[in-house]
Amino acid sequence: MAAGTTAQSMSRREFTLAAAMAVLSGVAISVTGCGGSDSGSPASPSPTGSGTGSTGSDRTGAISANHGHTAVVASAQLGASGGITLNIQGSSAHPHTVALSGSDLSAIAANQRVSKESSSDAGHTHTVTFN
Repeated sequence: MAAGTTAQSMSRREFTLAAAMAVLSGVAISVTGCGGSDSGSPASPSPTGSGTGSTGSDRTGAISANHGHTAVVASAQLGASGGITLNIQGSSAHPHTVALSGSDLSAIAANQRVSKESSSDAGHTHTVTFN
């Protein structure tokens, strides 16, 4: 350790969150819709990354009644057999999460449509649709 620096420790949760945010940083997302209620009909997602196949491409989810949320599954996460919980807060003032199982991730990687309801926060939910 260099002189004049102090050691900082982080919890497992803080490390996991920091690692996930590092993976997701720099990924562009297109958002659709605005408003305070869920219309139940999400717009089509626009994938980001280098292609639309299952290799080397992040997957962007379309979010119903969106107001600043972002939903991106990084290509490195598509093979997570145990599933992931995706934080979709984005630039919104409140958080939401979306639970994706290993089979959901496999379907997304295979360009199959997967729609999931987000957690209920700030009195509402969103439907997130991939592919």
